Amino acid sequence: MPERCLPPEARFAVLASGSGTNLQALLDAYPANLAVVGGDREDAFALERARRAGVPVEYLDPAEFSDREEYDAELADRIAAYGVALVVGAGYMRILTPVFLDRFPAVINVHPSLLPKYRGLNAVGRALEAGERVTGVTVHFMVEEVDAGPVIAQEEVEILPGDTVESLLERLHPVEHRLLVRAVGEYFAGKLTPPRRG
Repeated sequence: MPERCLPPEARFAVLASGSGTNLQALLDAYPANLAVVGGDREDAFALERARRAGVPVEYLDPAEFSDREEYDAELADRIAAYGVALVVGAGYMRILTPVFLDRFPAVINVHPSLLPKYRGLNAVGRALEAGERVTGVTVHFMVEEVDAGPVIAQEEVEILPGDTVESLLERLHPVEHRLLVRAVGEYFAGKLTPPRRG
């Protein structure tokens, strides 16, 4: 994915829990603007991708905190220290509480379904089990309710006969990458309006 141009002050953070393919798309597109990557799994390859790219990593072990709010408060403190104007959930598997969400101008997320269908975990597997013929990708603003924030972009992806979770994810990932990169650019271009909070 070609590098894009954002102003130097357009700094954003990424939260990730897995392999980090969405993170890589953002690294490739906006290498000068990705300020920090946060994560909740020490073994997540996403964190290794960030380290290899020279991007600071903030790993927090959930087991060291008494509840979600305490964890989110510490994570927010660490991420906010990098002066970011946007946080991007890119395969981050923890539900963010208002303690975190209220600290930043906007938090966006990518989800492998056509929301509001199949919110939450295992969206691809659930779509297959339901016999859907079409699924897709949604980029949306994050709110306290899981996968319920205003939609920024959606794109359909056909489910083919014989598809498995793995084969369908292989076709969904490029769409996720493209929509997420575009959403970050549109946010910093002033084309997106975050939901009001508080």
